[in-house]
This record gives sequence, structure tokens and C-alpha cells, in this order.
Amino acid sequence: MKNIFIVEDDISLAGAMQTQFNQKGFIAEINLGNEEDIEAVINEIRKVDADIVILDLILPKLDGFEIIKAIRADEEISDIYIFIFTDVSDEDSKARGLSLGANQYFIKEDFSVEEFAEKVKRIMENREAMEKSEGNTYQV
Repeated sequence: MKNIFIVEDDISLAGAMQTQFNQKGFIAEINLGNEEDIEAVINEIRKVDADIVILDLILPKLDGFEIIKAIRADEEISDIYIFIFTDVSDEDSKARGLSLGANQYFIKEDFSVEEFAEKVKRIMENREAMEKSEGNTYQV
């Protein structure tokens, strides 16, 4: 079972995502992005032992891009899979998010919460299957 850490300031959307991910077999925790210190978010990610972070880029007091940088700079959690789920749809933001280390970039208006949760589940299942098949290759 994978742990998901959702950083989303819209409480109803965050709750809907938490419900969907829990129904799909994940353990989902929410952070509403109200902290003024990125280190507080990083500490929460560590505390819940997150495997996946779902991140909105526009938060009340924090910049989602800075959170990506902080995750990738932290040796303990740098390998977490990061999904951006945001209203920010311009190509520059998408390119910046991915270049900073996000693994996937999704626009909220393109997906219902249920569709997004299903997409995350499939991506993670495919990733695990690839990792297992790579681990089973034999070199001569």
C-alpha cells in the first residue's frame, strides 16, 4: 500500500482526492498548504513516509515550485514520485515543474477527481511492474 501526501488548499477538493485514493487502496494524508515554511511541509512528508506527493502549484503561502525543489534537494525523500495537479495550464509552468523534478503534470479541469485518482493508480502500477521486470533481468 502506497502513502500519498496531498498538498492542496481547496479543502473540498483535497477531501475528495483523499476519499478517492483511500478507495483505490492508498493511504492519503492532506496538507492544505497553509504553512509559511517549506520545511514544515517537508517534515510532514517525511513523517507520513510518503511514496507519492500530489501537489498544487498555487498555495496560500507557499510556492509549489519551491516545494518540488525542496523535495528533490532532500536526500531522505528525493525519490518520491511527484504529481502536479493544478489549474496552472501554461506550457512554461509545465516545463518548469517537470524540469524541477515533478514526474507528471496534470491540469485539474481536464480530469474529475475519480479519473485523476485512477490515472495515478495506473501510473504507479505500471511503474512498479517496470521496476520488477528491470530487477529480474539477468546479465551475462
